[in-house]
Amino acid sequence: MKLNIAVLSGDGIGPEVTQQATKILDTIAEKYKHTFKYLKADVGAIAIDKTGNPLPKETIEICNNADAILFGAIGDPKYDKDPNAKVRPEQGLLALRKTLGLFANIRPLTTFNGLIHQSNLKEDVIKGTDFVIYRELTGGIYFGEKTLSDDGKTATDVCSYSIDEIDRIAHLAFKAAQKRRKKLTLVDKANVLESSRLWRKRVTELSKQYSNVKLEYLFVDNAAMQLILNPTQFDVILTENMFGDILSDEASVIAGSIGLLASASVGEKTALFEPIHGSYPQAKGKNIANPVAAILSAAMLLEHFNLNDEAEDIRAAVDKSIELNISTPDLNLENHFSTANVGSFIRDFILDEDNTFYNKHNIDLGQSTII
Repeated sequence: MKLNIAVLSGDGIGPEVTQQATKILDTIAEKYKHTFKYLKADVGAIAIDKTGNPLPKETIEICNNADAILFGAIGDPKYDKDPNAKVRPEQGLLALRKTLGLFANIRPLTTFNGLIHQSNLKEDVIKGTDFVIYRELTGGIYFGEKTLSDDGKTATDVCSYSIDEIDRIAHLAFKAAQKRRKKLTLVDKANVLESSRLWRKRVTELSKQYSNVKLEYLFVDNAAMQLILNPTQFDVILTENMFGDILSDEASVIAGSIGLLASASVGEKTALFEPIHGSYPQAKGKNIANPVAAILSAAMLLEHFNLNDEAEDIRAAVDKSIELNISTPDLNLENHFSTANVGSFIRDFILDEDNTFYNKHNIDLGQSTII
């Protein structure tokens, strides 16, 4: 297969972890005789520094001409510290989602047995957790009308949803549930919000087309509690934009490290794949950032094109790296490895898992772990 992949490394640790993701994609291409061409473009703070625009026209053109997008991270402290800044890096990502019509954010969460001890939750609560959140991404309060009174004392943010916006992501979530454990949980606030009542009405109606999927409902406050009390009860979670933003970040603590979690943002014509950890500016340039989330984002990219064996190779290699504690400081503080060396071990295991061995000295030197 031949794929043109737009690479938007972005800010902070984005370039470092994205480099490891493309290294793994190159390894897959070598093993399976695929051709992946990378088209690099700027977004976020780095784009503002160069052009004054967090999403330059050239970046949009490159994304429109790509088969998929591999995204790094976005954000810079110099903008966070200025509440009056008119242009912010995050505007680039929001604009990209809107411009490309990336209406569905897909965020899977599973626990790694070797890392359960890293979680703040008890092992008997989280062991076996395996669910995916489908979050609507281009509607709701984040994109609704915003007003501020002339005296600056009253602000308004409008939450608006149409039937079409609800239907298109609901169909994706139901289809995902059919391939998994056939359970879908709609999270809303239908006891208070009119927009949530529309969500519940439409999803209930659509559920008739998916008779083999069990549909349940949770108010968002209860859902937030249930994610901590009993996360194994969930299979597919479907929700609107702001609720999904909050719940998916809450869910990230279950796995033990935000550096492990990948995501996809899907539209009618293209899809974007990114780690959820943000730009982590404190680690920029130190070669200590965990590349696993970016690498697993590359696996999701491959799955999007039905390259399932290739994606499984990546996941098996990631599992092995975690099993052997070949990890960056967030997971292995006393005996950790660098960003690049974690990526190199995963690469070696994909190429020859039977003859890849654990040798800390070789890994530290960046040398091959293949016998």
